[in-house]
Amino acid sequence: MKTLSRRDFLKLGGLALASLAFTSFLPETTGFEDIDLVRVANIPVSVYATPSDKSTIVATWPVDSLIHVYETVKAETPVWNPIWYRVYGGYMSRARLQKVRIVYNTPLSAVPATKLLAELTVPFTDTYRYDKWNGWYQYYRLYYSATQWITDVTTGPDGKAWYAIEEEADKNIQYFVPAVQMRPIPPEELTPISPDVPLGNKRIDVNLKTQTLYAYEFDQQVYTADISSGLINLFPTPVGQHNIMVKLPSRDMSAHSLASDVALPLVGVPWCSFFTAEGHALHGTYWHDNFGLPMSHGCINMRNEDAKWMFRWSQPTAGFDEIDKVTLDRKGFGTFMNVHF
Repeated sequence: MKTLSRRDFLKLGGLALASLAFTSFLPETTGFEDIDLVRVANIPVSVYATPSDKSTIVATWPVDSLIHVYETVKAETPVWNPIWYRVYGGYMSRARLQKVRIVYNTPLSAVPATKLLAELTVPFTDTYRYDKWNGWYQYYRLYYSATQWITDVTTGPDGKAWYAIEEEADKNIQYFVPAVQMRPIPPEELTPISPDVPLGNKRIDVNLKTQTLYAYEFDQQVYTADISSGLINLFPTPVGQHNIMVKLPSRDMSAHSLASDVALPLVGVPWCSFFTAEGHALHGTYWHDNFGLPMSHGCINMRNEDAKWMFRWSQPTAGFDEIDKVTLDRKGFGTFMNVHF
């Protein structure tokens, strides 16, 4: 691979956070930045004088801006999502924001032949590809909490450790990301939850009217979560009786996909549990925080922690050793699911 000078590589891109620069190159040390941050997720978001969208707009931040949060405030509106963040100059609704952290990880010295699942632990990063004609060039942008399959450790354009990532949608494509920005997910984190409960004694109930999901074991509720289902008049979530049929811990849901909710590439969508042959799934969401309101193109958007719990709890079980390392999925007739109004 061609090696860029550090000076040349730093010219490849970055983002200002106040007077600080957040860029995708490797830091000199690893560590954790313990400040409350949000990322403007997929459309520009305005700052209001008070926690109400009826008040004066004092500023508007573009997509991928990183903003320091001083306080979380519960307002009266909107009823389904009344949480606002106090930021510099005023207040921002959390609906189109993503809470993020800046966490650096110790790179692995090697990746097992079975590959490893990993998640991004910085607000965003630009991945790169390399070929002999173009040298290093920018590829996908990944976002905080996106999951990816890492296959190797190599030397990146800055001379430091980068992980090679296998493109889930096209196994012939490989791209690279700084290793300190990815946290390898240990196999024990995927341990199935209550796997001994018989298939017929687990069920999922999705209420589209209340935008709520419930999980039951033996008719006892064991979990509940707010969701965002499909936009009713455009991309409705299919009502009726379904079963979980395929699980993918990382999925490319870019604009060409049924499940794409925005025009931007949605790479590394985490914890996907598909329940129709057309591609509808329960999955994690990093491009909005507006649960309680229909937002999707037919899938059921969930907070990442909720989607991960459902991925581990529902059947077919998808522990690390059960995921096919060629197709990167787990197939099987699984948990019953009722979707209704």
